[in-house]
Amino acid sequence: MSNPYQVVKDFEAALSDYTGAPFVVCVNSCTAALELSLLWTASQVKRKMKIVCPDRTYISVPMVIKRAGFKFEWIDRLGAWSGGHYSLFPYNIIDSACRFTFGMYERSQFQCVSFAANKILGIEQGGAILHDNPYADKWFRRMRFDGRTEGVDPKDDTFDLVGLHCPMLPSIAAQGILRLHHLPKHNDDLVFDYPDLSKHEAFK
Repeated sequence: MSNPYQVVKDFEAALSDYTGAPFVVCVNSCTAALELSLLWTASQVKRKMKIVCPDRTYISVPMVIKRAGFKFEWIDRLGAWSGGHYSLFPYNIIDSACRFTFGMYERSQFQCVSFAANKILGIEQGGAILHDNPYADKWFRRMRFDGRTEGVDPKDDTFDLVGLHCPMLPSIAAQGILRLHHLPKHNDDLVFDYPDLSKHEAFK
């Protein structure tokens, strides 16, 4: 039987060609991409540093920072989205939800992109991690699929990770391939009027 998820791999390969990233891991949202990047980082550091988070960003960003076990502090930056992205300083995790253009990948970064309907690629949902770390790549691919090994039946698999459930569906990947084929090489960054999250009860 053919692999129905092959189209996801094909989309990842096309994204690698377009962005210049050596590895691309597709998931169901940019939020999931950020959470996986944070969880990987948490597993690699001896001491978790406090993350600087812009107070005007999408609401899920400080949520996944907290869920990954990091503390954070706000930075008052109306212009945080300079260049359509910003860093979760001091780590090499980039929220690039408002940027998607040809050759955008930057070395040694986990760049998290969004394919949501209101974003540049504009498919129904989805996101991806653009990166160049082969060890993280294997981990991401298991973590996005409940800690499972791709292509292995659960009864034959070995589980040593508590994963997430955030794979990209084949139908979404097929949409992405079609949209990416017609996407220009240059795309202007998006601008959203995000609220000041530091004033909301959930983050106090």
